[in-house]
Amino acid sequence: MRYWLMKSEPDVYSIADLAKDPEEIWDGVRNYQARNFLRAMAVGDQAFFYHSNTKPPGIVGLMQIIEADIVDPTQFDSANKYYDPKSEPENPRWRTVKVGYGETFPQSITLDTLKATFSPEELLVVKRGNRLSVMPVDGPIATRLLAMGRQG
Repeated sequence: MRYWLMKSEPDVYSIADLAKDPEEIWDGVRNYQARNFLRAMAVGDQAFFYHSNTKPPGIVGLMQIIEADIVDPTQFDSANKYYDPKSEPENPRWRTVKVGYGETFPQSITLDTLKATFSPEELLVVKRGNRLSVMPVDGPIATRLLAMGRQG
């Protein structure tokens, strides 16, 4: 099993939304490096749910990968903001995963706490200028994050 961190703006899609409808396709990723991380995910992997573009940003819970290597349907929907006219159904550019709700932490692990606890080499989300919406998390760091999140 591998661990990941996946960002979403809570006014667009939050951990509370995932808790209400416990399975969802993680669509709309349009960065090639983040897409490649999505392609590397496998069923059973776990992902930290990170609320971005909010005050304060931080890790708010956990989800799991329940289906991998899905074609992102938004790339073919011309009415969708993630539409990609260069993507072809025979050879889609954008693939994604389906996530399932895991848990909501009693309190978020804020970005300030993450920066005070981890170096950029340990946790990519604290790296200055990092804009990736999907990134890997090493196992030992994930274990520490789980302990931090669950103790509140």
